Amino acid sequence: MNPTNHPSYWEKHNFFAADVIIIGSGIVGLNAALTIKQGSPQTSVMILERGFLPNGASTKNAGFACFGSISELIEQEKICGPDGLHDLISKRWTGLLKLRNLLGDDGIYYQNYGGYELFRPNDSLLAQECVLKLSHFNALIADIVSEKEVYSVADNQIASFSFKGITALLKNKLESQIDPGKMMKSLLAKASALGVVVLNMCEVEKVNEEEKQIVLETSQGRFTCNKVILTTNAFINGLRSTVNVVPGRGQVVITKPIPNLKLKGTFHYDKGFYYFRNVGDRVLLGGGRNLDFKTEETTEFGETEKVQAALLSLLQTVILPDVDFEIDQKWSGIMAFGNELHPIVKELDPNIYCAVRCNGMGIAIGSHTGQEVGELVLKRL
Repeated sequence: MNPTNHPSYWEKHNFFAADVIIIGSGIVGLNAALTIKQGSPQTSVMILERGFLPNGASTKNAGFACFGSISELIEQEKICGPDGLHDLISKRWTGLLKLRNLLGDDGIYYQNYGGYELFRPNDSLLAQECVLKLSHFNALIADIVSEKEVYSVADNQIASFSFKGITALLKNKLESQIDPGKMMKSLLAKASALGVVVLNMCEVEKVNEEEKQIVLETSQGRFTCNKVILTTNAFINGLRSTVNVVPGRGQVVITKPIPNLKLKGTFHYDKGFYYFRNVGDRVLLGGGRNLDFKTEETTEFGETEKVQAALLSLLQTVILPDVDFEIDQKWSGIMAFGNELHPIVKELDPNIYCAVRCNGMGIAIGSHTGQEVGELVLKRL
């Protein structure tokens, strides 16, 4: 900030101070703000966002309303056990329900076409393992989703999607898709209606603990508050390097409209490292992070030749074989991962809180995570 461009008295008292300031205007930050304002309407809440739009993954993700494909659940159960996985899926499902109830299905363009997991011939052993686990995971989540047969074998649908080289297909009948941009517009409108102030293009550079208040040094000047919540997900290391978060870039492409597209639904391949869906009559495809984990452990947006070539090959050989298509757009989003599957929601220092690390499940668990940190702050107001 230009040192001669001092804020006015009115600006300082109305825009540079709040009871609670949230850093990051993504799905977690906005849900935290809504939770605090709904629980304590008199509390002033402000969100500072470094980007013109939420700068991470909230408006850049693929729009999967999912809670785990079978192969992903197998890997996750190895990490946290059946009870831990049950708790994690419960939070994901609760988060999805909260998002739908809060904004309405029209507000997020929610469409339940079902979700599918694909297997090629060289994945035969994994496919067999997944089929053997169907009843186990159906039983594990039955009380969460109030359904007994969520996952099933769907090999008879392979031909209907015109896939090539796919020998097995599993279905999750509860998996759906949304429009992340529409979701964020709806969340921002809801927050604004409750009096939450969102200031964009305001990057927080440092969080200082002073005797009676928290001071935030930003690109636009100094802000003060009583409590601060860090919801910057993969970018939290710039403010608190002690938090166990590893960034993960997700590269995404989307085709131009394809006449008579047979694809409808959300799809997972290679243990969830690739994911694709229809967006109307277009195909959106993302993933490939596992081709070069180290390179993709970055907070820098962009594309790489290796991942882009893999995405194009998958489109040409499996998803859209013998179909003429053109790539219309490319982009990337930054997710946050760690050695534990649950998000980090806690008070880091007195009056400094964080809610980060959604492990690529921000749509599902972001609402719940934001609510959780909001309730934590409400208890301390």
